[in-house]
Amino acid sequence: MKPEVYGFFDEATFTITYVVRDPNSKKCAIVDSVLDFDYASGRTDTRSADAVIAFVQDKGFEVEWLLESHVHADHLSAAPYLQEKLGGKIGIGENITVVQNTFGKVFNEGTEFQRDGSQFDRLFKEGDSFHIGQMRGDVLHTPGHTPACLTYVVGDAAFVGDTLFMPDFGTARCDFPGGSAETLYASIQKILSLPDETRIFVGHDYKAPGRDEYAWETSVAEQKAFNIHVGAGKPAEEFVSMRTARDSTLAMPRLIIPSLQVNMRAGQMPPPEDNGVSYLKVPVNGI
Repeated sequence: MKPEVYGFFDEATFTITYVVRDPNSKKCAIVDSVLDFDYASGRTDTRSADAVIAFVQDKGFEVEWLLESHVHADHLSAAPYLQEKLGGKIGIGENITVVQNTFGKVFNEGTEFQRDGSQFDRLFKEGDSFHIGQMRGDVLHTPGHTPACLTYVVGDAAFVGDTLFMPDFGTARCDFPGGSAETLYASIQKILSLPDETRIFVGHDYKAPGRDEYAWETSVAEQKAFNIHVGAGKPAEEFVSMRTARDSTLAMPRLIIPSLQVNMRAGQMPPPEDNGVSYLKVPVNGI
C-alpha cells in the first residue's frame, strides 16, 4: 500500500514533521513533531505544531499515533500538545530507557524521574507492528545515531529519522552517548535491504552544497546508488573511518540541552518547582 505523506519543514531546526495517512480512511499518524523554542528567552511557541493541527483538522483526519523516531537532540517534541489537541498515542523505541538512564545521570534528575519509558504510551521493539487505519506499520530498530532510533515502515514508505539524510548529504553523526558508527552502518544496511522502490523520508535536511531547495523524499534505490557516505557499496571500514573523523569536528546541536531534558520525558517539561515554574538545567562541562 502507498500511504499519503505530507511534510512540514521547520527551517529553524531543519526538521521535517510528517503526517502519514491511510488512503482508504481518514486515519493518520504524525511523525517527529516540533515545539518551537527560543533558547535566549526560554519561551516555547506552538506555531509549527499549530500548522500541523490546522492541516489535520482541515482535512478531517483522525490521529492514531504520534511517533518519535528517537530522542531528538536538536529540537523539542510537541507530542503532548498534539495529543491534547488531536489525540493519538505517543510511541518511541524501547531503548528510550537507555537514553533516560544516561541523561538522567547527566542532568542529575534524581529518583523522581522515571527511567522506565512510562512517559510514553507505547515502547516499540524490532519486529513490532501497529496500524494506521487499515495500513500496517512495521518497526525496525536502527540504532547508531542513538540507542533508541527506529525506522517506521508504513506500506511503501520508510521514516528513517536521523539515520540517513538525502543522498547528497549522507548520514547522521554517531558521537552522542550510546552512538556508534559501526552500529549505524549495520542499521543503514537493514534499511537498504528494503525494496528499491521504497520511499525514504528523512528526519532533517540541510540543503547540501550545490542544491538550491530543501528536500526530504528519496528512495532505497537512490540511497544505494548515490549516498555520499554509504552508496555504491562503500565498505564498513571506510564508512566508520570517515564518520569518526567527521564527527570529531562537529559542534553540539544548538538546542541539545533543552531538547534532551524535554524529549526523554515524551515532550513534557520538567516538573514545576515550588514557584510554579519549570526549569531546564545546564550541566557545566557535563556533555
